[in-house]
Amino acid sequence: MRLRIIVFFLIGLLIFILDVAFSSEKNSKVIYISDQELTSLLSAWQSQVGRPPNDEEIVNIINNFVQEEILYREALLLNLDEEDRIIKRRLAQKITFLKQETVPEDPSQEELKGFFQQNKGNYFVPATYSFSHHYYSKESSAKERATKAFNDYQTNEDELKGDPFFLGKNFYQNTANEIKKNFGELFFSSIKNLPVNEWSGPHESTYGYHIIMLKEVKAGFSPPLEKVLIKVQQDYLSEAQDKAIAKYINEIRSQYRVVIDPDYKF
Repeated sequence: MRLRIIVFFLIGLLIFILDVAFSSEKNSKVIYISDQELTSLLSAWQSQVGRPPNDEEIVNIINNFVQEEILYREALLLNLDEEDRIIKRRLAQKITFLKQETVPEDPSQEELKGFFQQNKGNYFVPATYSFSHHYYSKESSAKERATKAFNDYQTNEDELKGDPFFLGKNFYQNTANEIKKNFGELFFSSIKNLPVNEWSGPHESTYGYHIIMLKEVKAGFSPPLEKVLIKVQQDYLSEAQDKAIAKYINEIRSQYRVVIDPDYKF
């Protein structure tokens, strides 16, 4: 009780001071802090610090809020918000967040099942390839050296030796896109058809030639909804929020008129 009395006394004192200082525009100079606003301020502070604020900290929280509000209102009086792209963007973001919050965060299982079926391709787990390779740089007769090394290995079963490769020698469960990114399209077109657990080559890549042993191929598959439920729910909410914003904009767009100088040189 003592704490609430102190808080409301300080609020009243601040409002009185502001009212006296700006009596010429009394209605626009009163800063009213509602119970909801005060609770929000104190909750935000507690979530950041991890404990409730003490009496002194509550006073500082309120003083900081009032100071910010004063500066904000004075900035508006000076029209500092006009033609400011940052302020416009922040306000647009704020109303976007408000509209997004109107979307329920607990869609039904039927809604999630329907969304999953419509977007099943987004959750497909692609095939992966595990392999090892010996690399021969294209800067030094790569194909000839790779061919000789492979022929010598088949004849004498000596250890294959190549040049150092910056990404390493062994690759585990790489997707097609990862292999194409690291080695190029031509390399992947070779590796995807190789027999398992046999050295093969030489095969060309973006960087030179390689002797490759494909060790494992895991086929791609579509997981059941239960395995990707959290991701599906996140995607569902994200799409629902985007639709809510689009619907809101479409509803009010007709109320606005866009004017562009017809003589403007684009």
